[in-house]
Amino acid sequence: MSEVFITCAVTGAGDTVGKSDQVPFTPEAIALDVIAAAQAGAAIAHIHVRDPITGDPDRQVAYYQEVVERVRASSTDVIINLTAGMGGDLVIGSVENPLPLDSQQTDLVGATERLDHVRLLRPEICTLDCGTMNFGEGNYVATNTHDTLAEMARQIQQLDVRPEIEIFDTGQLWEAKSLVDQGLIDSPVMVQLCMGVKWGAPNDLNTFMAMVNNVPDEWTFSAFSLGRDQLPYVALAAVAGGNARVGLEDNLYIDRGNLATNENLTARAKQILESMNFEVIGPGRVREMLQLTAHIP
Repeated sequence: MSEVFITCAVTGAGDTVGKSDQVPFTPEAIALDVIAAAQAGAAIAHIHVRDPITGDPDRQVAYYQEVVERVRASSTDVIINLTAGMGGDLVIGSVENPLPLDSQQTDLVGATERLDHVRLLRPEICTLDCGTMNFGEGNYVATNTHDTLAEMARQIQQLDVRPEIEIFDTGQLWEAKSLVDQGLIDSPVMVQLCMGVKWGAPNDLNTFMAMVNNVPDEWTFSAFSLGRDQLPYVALAAVAGGNARVGLEDNLYIDRGNLATNENLTARAKQILESMNFEVIGPGRVREMLQLTAHIP
């Protein structure tokens, strides 16, 4: 039986709170969803935080701290994967007058500040978004320059945290290889193929397999797609030799017209994988596979 692990991305930073009352946005609710997803079969929980009043995306260290402390206090065996993608948001003023930047929506900070919560909480994994791209609509650019990525990778390495390299397009996979070649990311290398995110790699099978075929054989990869394609990609990722990601960050529905929870998306992913004779492995086996370091708080 081939081994596969499930990551649950529980809330994300998208405009989803107003679209589903199942999307957690307080630290308590996020922590409870992490625990529920772990009990349903997720080995890894990918965590963003939000303003606990408005539900807007946020990156305050105190919110991360409350989530992580609640999960750890529950003694739930789950691998914590904190996003480090926040703080790279650039929104130009307008198409004719790009400067000054839109000060209300732009959130650009340095590499060190983007990792403040990782430095404090020492999760087993944190993300590294491996490139700059037009993201979604309007004048928003997700900004991750070469030098910023190199410095973040260097600091993550010093913290002995495993980076999950987020790959949104083919050039980002190329850049990830460069960071590995520079000695800034240690083996075993872990990547997440993010399919169907505007305007990165579309989620058609040809593009997906082009991405998969360019992942080095010794790397571990997971993959996901958005919305209605999330659950089919559970099967596709496993068949292609990778691992699965589900969760309300990427998809709000369990089936047509029925809002999902992180727990039932995880349970459905596990059902799909087991019905295909894959062995869904837990946190202990994933720690061995990825040589993760548990940092005792």
